[in-house]
Amino acid sequence: MLQQQQMPFSHLVATPAGDRRRQLDRRARVPQAVANELQGAMAEDRIAMLFQPQYCCASGAVAGAEALVRWPHPQRGLIAGDELFRIAMRADLARALSDHVIRRALMLASEWEAGLHLSLNITAADLAAPDFPDAVAAALCASGFAPERLTLEITEQALVHDLDSSAAQLTKLVDLGIRIALDDFGAGFCNFRYLKKLPLHFLKLDRSMVEGIADDRRDLEVLRGIVALAGALDLAVIAEGIESEAQRDAVMREGCFAWQGFLGGKPMPPEEFAQL
Repeated sequence: MLQQQQMPFSHLVATPAGDRRRQLDRRARVPQAVANELQGAMAEDRIAMLFQPQYCCASGAVAGAEALVRWPHPQRGLIAGDELFRIAMRADLARALSDHVIRRALMLASEWEAGLHLSLNITAADLAAPDFPDAVAAALCASGFAPERLTLEITEQALVHDLDSSAAQLTKLVDLGIRIALDDFGAGFCNFRYLKKLPLHFLKLDRSMVEGIADDRRDLEVLRGIVALAGALDLAVIAEGIESEAQRDAVMREGCFAWQGFLGGKPMPPEEFAQL
């Protein structure tokens, strides 16, 4: 068996703290060339926008869609949204990318039939920016998209640093008429303090919460408990990750508001969603 070559311990302890910090900083940043490529992709509208349809549980009709992004990089291939935002964060371009996605998604959604809703993910960096509500208001105004048709989705992970500040920012967005969803509910530690402090309209269940509901009684009872809790708090439940008709039938039967997943369609280009 080959032995891994180890760095002498004396080298580790001899490295000054300032040098270690600079090494970590260099590893945390992306090369300037990548940052320039990302800026160019945004400027030339080469960030692909995709939409995954959401369906109303009561009627079965298309209710709207969640906007997702991909970066078709010429060398690295297709870069998915999570990785794209990690690159943007390390390049100090997270806010610029978020603003670009919001403006572009709203412009595309402004061409939809009246009544269809758009869902957009927002990040911790967005909530930390004092001007974020103003930026969203400006994007809504430029697109002509009604604020009441926009839902902003925020995950638990983006809220853990400063809940009071996040609540204040979300309240400003709600005052514009925008609706707020707590995304990936059930994937983390489900801090119920969020349900007390935040101005929420929706709980969006993580796919792990619906995987077994068609054939596991305990999973189904957990779903029922969440729907009952949400109803007591005047929140609607959106089920994500629906891949079978049995799962869809279960969330419809148990009182969820809407569902999305591969059963209803994978993330698709704007023109394909428009055909729905």
